[in-house]
Amino acid sequence: MFPEYDVVVVGAGHAGCEAAVAAANMGSKVMLATMNMQTIAQMSCNPAMGGVAKGQIVREIDALGGYSGIVTDHTAVQFRMLNKSKGPAMWSPRAQSDRMLFAAKWREMLEAHENIDFWQEMITGIVVKGERVVGVRTGIGLEIPAKSVVLTNGTFLNGLIHIGEKQFGGGRAGERAAKGITEQLLELGFEAGRMKTGTPPRIDGRSLDYSKMSVQLGDENPGGFSYTDTPQLERQLPCHITYTSNQVHETLKTGFDRSPMFNGRIRGLGPRYCPSIEDKIDRFADRDRHQLFVEPEGWSTCEIYVNGFSSSLPEDVQYKALRQVEGFENMKMFRPGYAIEYDFFPPTQLKPSLETRLVKNLFFAGQINGTTGYEEAGSQGLIAGMNAHLAVEDEEPFILKRSEAYIGVLIDDLINKGTKEPYRMFTSRAEYRVLLRQDNADIRLTSLAAKAGMQGLEDRLERVAEKEEADKQIQKFLRDYSIQPDLINPFLESINSAPLKQSVKLNTVLLRPGVNLVDIIEAVPAVGEHLSPYDAESQGLAEVNMKYEGYIRREQEMVDKMNRLESVRLHDDLDYHSLVSLSMEARMKLTQIKPRTIGQASRISGVSPADISVLLVHVGR
Repeated sequence: MFPEYDVVVVGAGHAGCEAAVAAANMGSKVMLATMNMQTIAQMSCNPAMGGVAKGQIVREIDALGGYSGIVTDHTAVQFRMLNKSKGPAMWSPRAQSDRMLFAAKWREMLEAHENIDFWQEMITGIVVKGERVVGVRTGIGLEIPAKSVVLTNGTFLNGLIHIGEKQFGGGRAGERAAKGITEQLLELGFEAGRMKTGTPPRIDGRSLDYSKMSVQLGDENPGGFSYTDTPQLERQLPCHITYTSNQVHETLKTGFDRSPMFNGRIRGLGPRYCPSIEDKIDRFADRDRHQLFVEPEGWSTCEIYVNGFSSSLPEDVQYKALRQVEGFENMKMFRPGYAIEYDFFPPTQLKPSLETRLVKNLFFAGQINGTTGYEEAGSQGLIAGMNAHLAVEDEEPFILKRSEAYIGVLIDDLINKGTKEPYRMFTSRAEYRVLLRQDNADIRLTSLAAKAGMQGLEDRLERVAEKEEADKQIQKFLRDYSIQPDLINPFLESINSAPLKQSVKLNTVLLRPGVNLVDIIEAVPAVGEHLSPYDAESQGLAEVNMKYEGYIRREQEMVDKMNRLESVRLHDDLDYHSLVSLSMEARMKLTQIKPRTIGQASRISGVSPADISVLLVHVGR
């Protein structure tokens, strides 16, 4: 019934969609299998993409040829660049999306790809011959043959939904859980665990009093995620902010005795950095209020997402407490919040390519690896999809270093350190974050994707070359142009910066605190004329590269030192137990993870600098 596919992707969430298009754009014939064609790329939780560090990941996905940034730009209802008051390493784009349009646009782009086929049915297992995956098995007993398989099951593996004392199987509200895959993987020798996440109630926006809340508008000149020509956001929907209160907290506490989180019915660990409202009240007992973001679900719906009020308390307690929030006095609820428990597989069982160690050509991506967030899932899907194709072609895997991308940090953390709670990306996790900015993801990554075989990047490569040349020319102009005191002093005095006494090169003015290139262009029209051939993005890139030149140079020196360790390879068959100078913990961890390089070994939890010295001596360094 089915031909043999190069790649079968199981699950059509954010990881599955990116895996499918990545493998297809590499040249593979792909089957995307999903339990429900109507929920492809559904935003199960908040209707937003990006945020701190997550926005950098979306830009990296786009730079590598993925679709998340393009879809977001086509379906955004609001765009904000976060952390603009901080240094550029912290600037993070975030967009509210129209939930329904987001899923529809993803499906439209998937269906437009001639290399992608679809099958709607639960996948209950994989087909393994020897130590290699050769297909998947469906709920009605069909087999879909495949040369490689990517599992992106999200929260569906034995998913269990909790609302107060009620619990029922499900992978998402209104959808059944997936059975069979966990049990088979355990039989094959995999280790599994349980995790928990949650979602807030959905509210009828017509029943809210926004006049009692503060408004949160998008940027005046909104940007976007994709480096391609996506639509400019011309109008935006506002978000609003309100707060809980002591009264709200006391009402919520009345349901704690029926909370599955407090009475032990939930065994899985939840996300530390996105706790439920009851968890926040319990952990931060000294706080008399917590911020709630009132976020619209789209252009043509009144549905509201209450960001910050994730809960698994009984529905009557959620309802009563929310009605005590300012602006929510007459609130009508569409559905209560809930917690969901699901199976995951500790990612230390994976290679850096996201291929499993136990079964050849089988890849895991997304929440199955213990991560949380659309962005983290999408990035893993893209890398798994690329490597599933490369495995079929018997080519070297595509692996990003920590110094090359947040995606590299994410995967390196997962496979070397594992995770006991849902892993979320933060800028603090990246030691080279001045290099890994949101404005230069295309310069860092597009050529790498093209070299790996990603098709359709010709126009992007031209843009990257033009952007790099523009950066060089703008920097040269700023270093060479002498500015007269009478031209710039009025501006300097307006910002309480010392006036010039003689002509200086323009770059020395730009390096002053509180001075930026946009202001200089506005204050000195002649500068604007010289820079008019270059777009705002190139101007911004040049400004950041000049202002942070010292930091960038220092981080690059650190990268060069670490790369020397990354170049020292370790063989898979190295017997670490025979190296008696290694600590016992190091021997166990190194045997389990089988690092590819000394650099990777140095990042494994439990491997000390002394252990690295032993390894360096062993390999003759």
